[in-house]
Amino acid sequence: MTEVLFTVDVEVWCGGWDRLDERFADAFERYVYGPTPFGQYGLPLELAILRDHGLHGVFFTESLFATRFGHGALQEIVGLIREARQEIQLHIHTEWVDEARPTIFESDTTKRQFMRDFALDEQIQLVDLGLALLRAAGVEGLCAFRAGSWGMGRDTLEAVGKAGLRFDSSFNQSRVSKAHSPFEEGCLLQPVRVDGVIEYPISVMRDGGSLRHLQVGACSFEELQAALWAAHDAGWQSVVIHAHNFDLMNQKRSAPDWVVVRRYRRLCEFLDRNRDSFRTVWFSELDNHVSDRQPEALVVGGYPKAVRLAEQAWRRMRYSRKHRQAYTGRRPQPTSGSA
Repeated sequence: MTEVLFTVDVEVWCGGWDRLDERFADAFERYVYGPTPFGQYGLPLELAILRDHGLHGVFFTESLFATRFGHGALQEIVGLIREARQEIQLHIHTEWVDEARPTIFESDTTKRQFMRDFALDEQIQLVDLGLALLRAAGVEGLCAFRAGSWGMGRDTLEAVGKAGLRFDSSFNQSRVSKAHSPFEEGCLLQPVRVDGVIEYPISVMRDGGSLRHLQVGACSFEELQAALWAAHDAGWQSVVIHAHNFDLMNQKRSAPDWVVVRRYRRLCEFLDRNRDSFRTVWFSELDNHVSDRQPEALVVGGYPKAVRLAEQAWRRMRYSRKHRQAYTGRRPQPTSGSA
């Protein structure tokens, strides 16, 4: 039985760092609820699809934005996830640090994208602050952390441990350079204990010569399915899948991305159908077991990769067509159903 951590990073972005207060209300609506001409395709729909298939999801909820916009919006997000009976864990995007009101660090006017850009004592303060914000919003039982943009460093694990958290899931082998990796050697693919914290890395597959992480918005369903079976057959303890709250919408957050909607549904149907091989779990359900070896990276190519390339081409062509129609004044016809 392979444990599957179906993780969703829940974030709100305002499309830039100027006019934040003016942009926030619209950005919150678009990123959280995802209104489109076809209905809502944001967080509530993702939660509903998981619920319909009886699956467990882990919602890493970014909380530092509340230092700028107050507790109400964060409480609203937490309420949606709690009502759906899914797990909430801590997510931090440090780009919000210099936008906080009042400031978090004295005279901090520099935008720092990664947790590793901060000193250990600052990271400890940020994790403690993020936890306090979630707890104030009503979240209990917090035990896991994920750094925004996979920007962890070795100090991050120490900060997570000092905050009393048992798990971290910030490491992405496909997105980190050797110079920034907090792990000394090898390819980290399975849980490992460091400084009392257990790291659950994002699962990756080998796509030709490069690595690609298992992200709902960036892999075909066929790739996700093939990777899951490959991990199961190789005896992997766990697979960590990544998604966002806005994955079911197009890049402009104005309409559904039918390709990803269908992919998300098919993945949930697959996990529901194959419960004898895969079990979706929460971090709060995990014990302290770690793998005694690091396996080889999963290799997925051929037909599953070809499907992704075809989907990408179709999406680019469709996006370009809509832009041409807008430029010439022709009105695109509504699309119904899934792609």
